[in-house]
Amino acid sequence: MTNESKRSSNLRSEDWVAVWTGGALILIVLVGIRPSVPTFSWGPDLAGRFAWLDTLGLTAVLGVLLLVLCGAAMRFMGRPAGPLLVAFPVIFVLAWVARVIAGHGVVKGWGITYVIVALCLGMLISNSLSLPAWLSEGIRTEFYIKTGLVILGTNVLFGEILRAGLLGLGQALLVILAVWYLCFWISRRLRLDDEFSAMLASAVSICGVSAAIATCGAVSGDRKRLSHVTSLVLIVAVPMTIVMPWVVERFRMPSVVGGAWLGGTIDTSGAVVAAGEILGESALNAAVIVKFSQNALLGLAAFAISLWWALRGDRAGDRPAVSVIWHRFPKFVLGFMGTSMLFSFIVSTGTVAQTAGLMKELRTWWFALAFVCIGLETRFRDLVSMERGRPAMAFLLAQGANIVWTLVVAYLLFGGVLFDIPAL
Repeated sequence: MTNESKRSSNLRSEDWVAVWTGGALILIVLVGIRPSVPTFSWGPDLAGRFAWLDTLGLTAVLGVLLLVLCGAAMRFMGRPAGPLLVAFPVIFVLAWVARVIAGHGVVKGWGITYVIVALCLGMLISNSLSLPAWLSEGIRTEFYIKTGLVILGTNVLFGEILRAGLLGLGQALLVILAVWYLCFWISRRLRLDDEFSAMLASAVSICGVSAAIATCGAVSGDRKRLSHVTSLVLIVAVPMTIVMPWVVERFRMPSVVGGAWLGGTIDTSGAVVAAGEILGESALNAAVIVKFSQNALLGLAAFAISLWWALRGDRAGDRPAVSVIWHRFPKFVLGFMGTSMLFSFIVSTGTVAQTAGLMKELRTWWFALAFVCIGLETRFRDLVSMERGRPAMAFLLAQGANIVWTLVVAYLLFGGVLFDIPAL
């Protein structure tokens, strides 16, 4: 294969196509084409009982747009688009059902987000029914998440992190460095290989599913292992979202410390927001700052992991060339960083403010599709049976240590021990 052919093939990889797909949506919004998106807030009262019905037309338009983009993406990757076009509507409808359920006032009051509902809905189907073969063509978990991550960059702005101070970044660094190494060490002691250990360590220490995806790309990991890790992240996040706010209130922790603790330990952004909202505005702000800081460090962490993995070689003493490092590096992370830089320093602040809600909604749809797919790929039996339950044990042990260590760091940084308590 010629160098030109190799470059063309690389640009058609799933990572790059996720960048092109997310970039296309961002470009559409920036040029002024800003479609209305459906809302999902409704309640048991007569006026709000069927509010979600008013947005069915908007939902259908959005579904067609995503269907066209996914079909075009498959064709650009050199894969047939037909099977996906048949299966995608089912995945989209399941994502829509999850968002409708999560939009109910009572469900919101319980702190249950669309992430949890989508995952549970997918797992309910996968563990009670036999999925038809044709539906598997629509289960493109990694592509959906990678595209959503590219769009996520539009909401992760460097200026906001700096205005929030260095405390969030300080906690994120202390947690990531300590917990990543500890989880990797535990996993290796449980006889898991480096690939599995790295994905587990990143998921626990950095930012959950996004970090697991980035690490999987950096180490050329196995998709089944990735699905296993992401399932562990989301399943464990459910009880943490409910129990940790109760612990904060039960032991009367300062709200800012409690929020920082939530943001540094709960591994999904949606669950962090849900848990923070239970405790109030100050806790929510602290939780978001810490989680925001961890998300912002994702690109740097992915680069470090890919560099380490490439330099270690596939065999002892085998150090690959720079081209191999570039080949292994997750390109969608570049898309995430590029869109963040674009919206931080180039796009006007007025446009950023006007498009923030729409960008978040578009990102949410891609993530909802991904979480439904993760649920559809998850078998409870597999969570225990994979490598005799050692990955689950490593994850739980590391998460337990993460909970303790992050609480100590949160008290030191946000509790007035080393610095003044921030007003959030």
